[in-house]
Amino acid sequence: MIVARKAFQTPLPPARARALPWISVMAGSLVTIIPVGATLPLLPPCGLLMLLAWRLLAPLSLRRWAPALLGLFDDCLSGQPLGSAMLLWTLSFFLIDLFDQRTLVRGFVQDWLIAAAISAFCLIGGRVFATPLGAHVDGVLLIQIVVTALLFPLAARVVAWIDRKRVAE
Repeated sequence: MIVARKAFQTPLPPARARALPWISVMAGSLVTIIPVGATLPLLPPCGLLMLLAWRLLAPLSLRRWAPALLGLFDDCLSGQPLGSAMLLWTLSFFLIDLFDQRTLVRGFVQDWLIAAAISAFCLIGGRVFATPLGAHVDGVLLIQIVVTALLFPLAARVVAWIDRKRVAE
């Protein structure tokens, strides 16, 4: 049954296979424009989650300069100051490179902790860029960090599924 199913699958063209990580991160960033009625801004940065999942699970799928362009796209959609996601997402790639240099083998738990730490770094950095320091948004920011950390396994599952389809032959 599996052999017959594989016979009908056609491999993706190389250009489309290279574009899928970009499209999935951009689709994650587009989640912020969905109108949701909420009293607290608890929506996690889905574009950042997808970017981190791609970098941690399939490190060669995105080039080193990709976070700058994807961050610009996210800045244009999210309303953050222009350049904040560009800077923070690029710094997050550099931080993950530092983790990669220090560790030989990583499991999913380590990836989850890295993603949680980097998403907290990006959310706190975005708060510093976007709001005055006297604003009382730290409690909501802490809840948003927890929600983002808890949703990383879902983003990793989606990225793993897309990557399987992308590299299937």
